Amino acid sequence: MPTNQQPTPVGPVSAMVPRLARAHWLVAGELLQRVGLYPGQELLLMQLWETDHRSQSELAKALGLDPSTVARTVRSLEQQGLLTRTGSPSDRRARVVSLTRAGRDLRPAVERVWADLETITTRDMTPRQRADAVRLMRRMEATLQAARDDD
Repeated sequence: MPTNQQPTPVGPVSAMVPRLARAHWLVAGELLQRVGLYPGQELLLMQLWETDHRSQSELAKALGLDPSTVARTVRSLEQQGLLTRTGSPSDRRARVVSLTRAGRDLRPAVERVWADLETITTRDMTPRQRADAVRLMRRMEATLQAARDDD
């Protein structure tokens, strides 16, 4: 078999999902660099744009991430001046994460990045194909979530 040819996967959908996710992640990374972010950081900011002043544990739960991952992301965004962490008045152990003005002001730029990413991702698709893709991905997500819930 030539070296540039991939073997035929036994599960073509399961083989395609991580390939698509990786390609999407790489393009997102290139676009996010324009606004000084890495992939994943914008997702945390989006959570705060919807509801500011949240604990790190709330953010971890909302994002479905390990608390240590969220702590690293928060620390990085804090160093960039996009958010602050303060002690919780009701729980000495908790840290409340809040946007700074710079963090709030970054929203339109990130929304443009996501719009560009959507355009790039679906460039060769008709509106019907885009709708079908979303419908099928939602179905797969629900099926996988149900499988996790059964366990």
